[in-house]
Amino acid sequence: MRDQLVLVNENDEMVGVGEKLLVHRKGLLHRAFSIFVLNSHGELLLQRRALTKYHSAGLWSNTCCGHPRPGEQIKIAAKQRLKTEMGLDCQLKEIGSFIYCADVGANLIEYELDHLLIGYSELDPILNLHEAIDWKRSSFKALTEELSQHPDTFTFWLKVILNTQLHKFPISSGSQFATT
Repeated sequence: MRDQLVLVNENDEMVGVGEKLLVHRKGLLHRAFSIFVLNSHGELLLQRRALTKYHSAGLWSNTCCGHPRPGEQIKIAAKQRLKTEMGLDCQLKEIGSFIYCADVGANLIEYELDHLLIGYSELDPILNLHEAIDWKRSSFKALTEELSQHPDTFTFWLKVILNTQLHKFPISSGSQFATT
């Protein structure tokens, strides 16, 4: 079941399962999660995806992404993926979800109902080099500027999240934690 994804409808109700690569080739709507780990300065921990990833290789993205397997709870799957990719263990809180669809090259389509999770950590990651080859921290303001100057260096979903979902994050003025 490792490579099986949960197929869903637009209400996030399971409608089946599918093999990961086939789901992406056919562009089927499936459940996913995107993790955003912030530090006490309101900086987002970013990863640069490994060059061996089957799509979006070498691009900068949010802290971690993944897909829960059939029968897996989203938060549990997300915590495990965060530990596997970035060597981090922190509490995660879901702050919303949204649907996006994108051609990510190599005849693959990401059509995801993406659950957004946020966590907090001051620790530096310990990268799994099969998943991520670099990391950095950035304020949301600086990240937004970098995205506008170099959009081709970031994953499609990170651009969509920052353009349409930023209001869900507990930040003020785009760069600091909300204090209330």
